[in-house]
Amino acid sequence: MLTKKVFYKQSKKGTILKIVREHYLRKDIWCGCKGCVKCALEEKDMILDACPVSKCSLLSDPHYIFLDTNAVLDQIDAIEDPYLENIIIPQTVLDEVKHRSSSVFKRLKEVIFDKKRKIYVFVNEHLKATYIERRVGETVNDRNDRAIRKAATWYQEHTGVKSVLLSDDIANREKAVEKGIFAFSLSDYAEATDSATLSERLCAKRWSERRGEDSTDVFPAHLPPAAVHHGLKAGLLLQGVFYASKENCLEATVITDKHNVLIQGRASLNRAIDGDTVAVELLPKEEWVAPSNLVIESEEAEDEVKVEREINEEERQVTGKIVAIIHRKWQQYCGILQLSPIKGHTYHLFVPAKRHIPKVRIETRQGEKLASQRLVVAIDGWPRHSRHPQGHFVRALGKIGDKETENEVLLLEHDIPCSKFSDAVLADLPSNDWTITPEELAKRVDLRNIIVCSVDPPGCTDIDDALHCFKLPNGNYEAGVHIADVSHFIRPGTALDKEAALRATTVYLVDKRIDMVPDLLSSNLCSLRGGEERLSFSCIWELTPNAEIISTRFHKSVIKSKAAMTYEAAQAIIDDVSDESELAQSLRGLNTLAKVLKKRRMENGALSLASPEIRFRVDSETHEPLEVVSKKMRETNSMVEEFMLLANVSTAEKILEEFPEVALLRRHPEPPPANFDPLIKAAHHQGFEIDISNSKKLSESLDKAIKPNDSYFNVMLRILATRCMLQAVYFASGVTQRSEFFHYGLAAPLYTHFTSPIRRYSDVIVHRLLAACIGADATYPDLMDKRKTDKLCQNLNYRKRMAQYAGRASVALHTHLFFRERIENEEGYILFVRKNALQVLIPKYGLEGTLLLSSKDKKNPSPFVFNNDDHTQRAGDIVFHAFDRLVVRLYVDRSNVQHERLIMNLVEPSIPGFSVCSLGDLVPTEEEQVPPPQVIS
Repeated sequence: MLTKKVFYKQSKKGTILKIVREHYLRKDIWCGCKGCVKCALEEKDMILDACPVSKCSLLSDPHYIFLDTNAVLDQIDAIEDPYLENIIIPQTVLDEVKHRSSSVFKRLKEVIFDKKRKIYVFVNEHLKATYIERRVGETVNDRNDRAIRKAATWYQEHTGVKSVLLSDDIANREKAVEKGIFAFSLSDYAEATDSATLSERLCAKRWSERRGEDSTDVFPAHLPPAAVHHGLKAGLLLQGVFYASKENCLEATVITDKHNVLIQGRASLNRAIDGDTVAVELLPKEEWVAPSNLVIESEEAEDEVKVEREINEEERQVTGKIVAIIHRKWQQYCGILQLSPIKGHTYHLFVPAKRHIPKVRIETRQGEKLASQRLVVAIDGWPRHSRHPQGHFVRALGKIGDKETENEVLLLEHDIPCSKFSDAVLADLPSNDWTITPEELAKRVDLRNIIVCSVDPPGCTDIDDALHCFKLPNGNYEAGVHIADVSHFIRPGTALDKEAALRATTVYLVDKRIDMVPDLLSSNLCSLRGGEERLSFSCIWELTPNAEIISTRFHKSVIKSKAAMTYEAAQAIIDDVSDESELAQSLRGLNTLAKVLKKRRMENGALSLASPEIRFRVDSETHEPLEVVSKKMRETNSMVEEFMLLANVSTAEKILEEFPEVALLRRHPEPPPANFDPLIKAAHHQGFEIDISNSKKLSESLDKAIKPNDSYFNVMLRILATRCMLQAVYFASGVTQRSEFFHYGLAAPLYTHFTSPIRRYSDVIVHRLLAACIGADATYPDLMDKRKTDKLCQNLNYRKRMAQYAGRASVALHTHLFFRERIENEEGYILFVRKNALQVLIPKYGLEGTLLLSSKDKKNPSPFVFNNDDHTQRAGDIVFHAFDRLVVRLYVDRSNVQHERLIMNLVEPSIPGFSVCSLGDLVPTEEEQVPPPQVIS
């Protein structure tokens, strides 16, 4: 049967358009029930039990569960609980959820595909018996609620099994009861079951039922939307993203188009959470303040931020207060449960693993059981008169301190997609015995006879790049970079392509790798392994002995790597003067050219920065860290880096020339001068001046800042310079001004990523653009759409940033595990001097930690005095500056299973009453020192 929907729409010119949409109705849409004799069901369509057992004391009769749209949107955490079975999702609900929330829709689909849950999608909108027209004057929401009730009624009559509608809409429930349908709120239904988790996973909206321990009058009311809109339009308010400080829980920054606004104090933070989009009102200029320079980890320490001091005018920053939340960016958070001190209490505080996220009040009857577990909790809201946001328990991850549990926490906290590749993605892969066909070989340049090799870290299996070099008869060199041709296997628009675009990057942890593409590609068919024929994308230059580029050419090719080497092995071949093989000559030619390329880059103003890099040697069976090894840099590291940089620059120039609007490039913005203040002050205290007028002057200043008696000083300075930088980002050339294309760190006018398509999706897009440039492949609409490229770049930047953070967190986790059974005294250097702490770097472990100088014991106050003028800490005759050397004791405090922490204690210099001695006790003060015993003859 065919029905028609007629709409009338007014065009921009004022003409009235009549739009007719055809809607097909059928009689042969099945119910999905195993016991049904009316429907011609195949076995794969029999999903619902014929006689579903009731698990709810409100209704003992067998019944099917129906959910309305708001129940799904608000209570998806509860719906994911496997306790609920035999659920019918009408098409009306599925369509509305898809329209209103893509994230909830994705989670709902995963629940539906779980066959154990017995969930059936009923296509009620195309069944003649259940389809309804929208009435005159009826809202879309009311029509959809009526369609759900109609579907529930039809099921009850069709199967003889009761229908139960779960909805938090009182009016919807009342109308359902009038139609003879049982209807309950989700909370009433959940609490009438014997599930330990179902009711706790419900979104907590009944704030009036909360206990009084969270009551506060600190927070002002948020402005209504109309007032916010007027304030933004009139310029009285600014809109920006809220970033909570990771060192001070009572301080934050709001980044707007005009200013970076400092927010200080609980009332001014006004219930904003990291990542929220907020409306901020600037304070009068005389009320502007400077960052507090305090390390505050406890939310209860508000008095500390109020300590007043004289502020120099140049230290003052634009300061404001949050007046409204425009958009919440709440997510699920991992952490631990802080039990209420009241025995038997069901309201507890959840402490997120991320220190800049506030504690969350949740209700659970499993407090004692969950106290030793890592939990996932979702935030539901933050009422004005509540000291903490309110949330609900989602699930337990595992025991606190367990390595697998902590790894899962790490991945969840950094939003790393780590699920197994779906069947649809795996279906796009070639067969395991794939080989290069003669037809494919005919389309490519055959380079199998050239001496090509790869140089990578030990244990690398996803080999993206290989190199070659030989001398030409005219005295010049031919050098080539050959990159795995991943775009040959990942075709646009496929499930494999969409998954790679979502993941955006491979994530490297200490003990595992989360691949962007399935292992068949990453470690096999795309990996340029030694002795195997592989498809590649080649960038080949003719270079003079002075590394001047004579010509550049790109082509799809086939290579056969002669060797897959480590940096150490390649260096050994270069250094072995007796080795005159073609491979050795190729490596030496590459190394010689790379030195010239690097020298020229540095002369042009490229920066040589530093970061503490280490790697763990882990047990092959337990994967526990055994020892820490600092990464050694050899000439071969620099050799590979220089040619990868050259290939990226050459590719950027080519794709921008051919596609000036849609080239995917990478830029590194120049940091604002204020970013360099810590570096300039720290160097000045050590007797060095840093010129930041441009990258070349900065590079020269860093080169000159050398202490003959302290080899690590210059490294420290470069580490600090790295902290001053902004992050490099991907962008679409058509949406960014040409003046902003410059890469500050590399001193390169143009740059992109071409050399790692196995582990970066940005490189896959660049390969497609480059292939289109040389006629090796065709373009497609999304590739030529600068808006879609810009949107893709936003995800690439986000995923790359999260992958970096996850990698660092993995190093921190394994450092923590390494010190569980150890107590070590190690040499460290002061990175920053804070008002109540020292930020200390331990070079041996690449570890950065906080050495707190304040004291909570009023009878035994801290001996340290902070000098704000020169940013030093003084205790008697001892003064701490940035870059000063000290010795600290490192150990893990395991006295509280919930709060295992890596602790730093000062050993040297010795400060009575504060430092610890070799035995671990405090160095005694003069009053506490005991005289030696007298010898009596």
